[in-house]
Amino acid sequence: MSQASQTRAFVFPGQGSQAVGMGVDLAEAFPAAREVFEEVDDALSQSLFKLMAAGPAETLTLTENAQPALMAVSMAVVRVLEREGGIVLPSVARFVAGHSLGEYSALAAAGTFSLADTARLLKTRGQAMQQAVPVGQGAMAALLGLDVDAARAIAAEVAGDRVCTAANDNAPGQVVVSGHAEAVKLAVEVAADRGAKRAVMLPVSAPFHCALMAPAAEAMAEALGRVAMAPPDPAVVANVLARAIEDPEEIRARLIEQVTGAVRWRESVLYMKDAGVQTLVEVGAGKVLSGLAKRIDRSLTGVAVGTPADVEAFLKTL
Repeated sequence: MSQASQTRAFVFPGQGSQAVGMGVDLAEAFPAAREVFEEVDDALSQSLFKLMAAGPAETLTLTENAQPALMAVSMAVVRVLEREGGIVLPSVARFVAGHSLGEYSALAAAGTFSLADTARLLKTRGQAMQQAVPVGQGAMAALLGLDVDAARAIAAEVAGDRVCTAANDNAPGQVVVSGHAEAVKLAVEVAADRGAKRAVMLPVSAPFHCALMAPAAEAMAEALGRVAMAPPDPAVVANVLARAIEDPEEIRARLIEQVTGAVRWRESVLYMKDAGVQTLVEVGAGKVLSGLAKRIDRSLTGVAVGTPADVEAFLKTL
């Protein structure tokens, strides 16, 4: 592994980064990208790429579609980098990591899952997460300007006999809480009184990463038990641990735990930084994670690679 690769991690976006039209420019520019989209369509027996290209947006945004679609764009970029740039992932990155569903993209990129299995796992995950809680009973909210300890304290205070928990620790001052809708709404009110810069309900269809997702965790335990897994290369930094793991059995256990557990993104990024990473390369749609890099630590650089121009620019840096 080169010295430069020791200072780079590949990170993969989560839900919310989807947009109609994503991946189209990649498919037009690179046969390798088209292959990925065709393989995902075949695995799902669904015209997912057509939905990505033309919408409608509300159908693409459905969890069961957004999750495999975002993974497909990420893997199209990876395949293009491998084919066009001749790169081997372990030779250019110290770690892989992904935000929520992005952890599956990271594992596919690192060779733990096949592309087809990853697509099917995310379809199952999306369906199971959507079905775990009746619409309207759960909610999520962003508490901006409060640290994770303050958010946890507020969530515990308002929960009572309901579920309310810190679900995403994204960056300093950006924590998301999840749980029963009434408790989350109360958390927003309390957060405003406790000095939050903003506290807003999020337009999500289910309360992800909290105990209400237990039925989805059971579905994923069953689905993950059926797929072949190999050790990732490079190692994956797990959401629920904020540290690197390589053993397939532990990865399986942590992916099940991730459905109800918190996404410890801020800590994951700091773990990678402490291990020598200086640049986070966001692979796929959007620029959320590369944007968070400097908010988490000013010494870090975030680079988004999601378009043909981004691919060309990134390959020149290697």
